[in-house]
Amino acid sequence: MHPKYLDAQGLVALWREALLARHVLYGRTVGYRHHPQLERFRACSAPRAAINLYLAGVHAEATDRGYSFDRSKFTSTSSAKIAVTEGQLEYEWDWLMSKLRRRNPALHRLHRKVVEPQLHPLFRVRPGPVEGWEKVLR
Repeated sequence: MHPKYLDAQGLVALWREALLARHVLYGRTVGYRHHPQLERFRACSAPRAAINLYLAGVHAEATDRGYSFDRSKFTSTSSAKIAVTEGQLEYEWDWLMSKLRRRNPALHRLHRKVVEPQLHPLFRVRPGPVEGWEKVLR
């Protein structure tokens, strides 16, 4: 989903995790290599371009909020959109809402009104269940 729905803690965590994912995709680290979310990017024809575009979206949200995330950490690029299933989007939305319920009740109340969450600009939605690589915790 779009990073605009994240609280400050979630946005900073997303930035750090996406930077780590970038290092994995560039072969610069041995840790984190088996994280299931990386399958989204590895399935692309251009995984490195995709992670850079993903970081650009997170950076844009951070900049809109007045944060100073380091723009030099990723390169400008373009990428084909990545398909995300409706089930995956719903699962991630529910997961975020459960975190916000505990961590940021005011933001949780605001987001409860969202009927259809916007996607990060890199993604497009398609029909389907939760992705097979997701570790579903219910």
